[in-house]
Amino acid sequence: MDGGSPVLTRLDHLVILTPDLGTAVERYTRLGFSVVAGGRHASGTHNALVAFADGSYLELIAFFESDPGHRWWPALQQGGGFIDFCVESDDLRGDTERLQRAGVSMQDPRPMSRIRPDGIEVRWELALPSPEFAGVLPFLIQDVTRRVERVPQAADHPNRIVGVDGVSIAVADVARARQSYERMLEQTGARLDHEAPGGGGVRFRLGDQSVTLLSPGGGDDPVARWLAARGPSPYFLRLRSRSPSRRGAWPESETGGVRIELA
Repeated sequence: MDGGSPVLTRLDHLVILTPDLGTAVERYTRLGFSVVAGGRHASGTHNALVAFADGSYLELIAFFESDPGHRWWPALQQGGGFIDFCVESDDLRGDTERLQRAGVSMQDPRPMSRIRPDGIEVRWELALPSPEFAGVLPFLIQDVTRRVERVPQAADHPNRIVGVDGVSIAVADVARARQSYERMLEQTGARLDHEAPGGGGVRFRLGDQSVTLLSPGGGDDPVARWLAARGPSPYFLRLRSRSPSRRGAWPESETGGVRIELA
């Protein structure tokens, strides 16, 4: 590991599921984000996007049709929140085959599309992890139409947020998740013993961003409580701010239950 050129190098977007899209748009606008309408997916969801200067974005998403078979539907029954994240690939089929050969549990690519409010159809392909790793491993994306048609132009947000610093994922079996990440990213994770909540964790780099796996500690720690309520899944996200005075975390009452830290 740690040899040769990196394969998957950046977070494409983070998914925030909400019971009502209009409410989420109002909420994140109040937080100082510039929110752009995204459109409707053929899969029965619609979205709005918050694009950043580093090329990443937040996807606010809601169901406009009931779909109990959708992988995100169970999370919606618990209020939604930060439920998934995506890594960009420039060779989705090649990367998927490589990961499958390496023993990473990924499904074959599938086509996806969205109709923007201006009527333009945006198309891409996704490769999802197997259901047991949903929300723990990222899903992968490659555009069919141009990326600039899927991702709105980066906005100058009033809150001075400029990008995604990283995500943290709560896992019950950190050794198993670590093995999958080391195979996926072809790097060795850095152990975190004292700078992570719960029982510590392991951090992987994606360019200048990171994915951190958090394990539960002894007793009634926050990670253990999260796992008991939601199972292995995204725990919090960290955004970058240009404002030196803006650090810490937003109250979850203002974010719709999403843990957002500012770096």
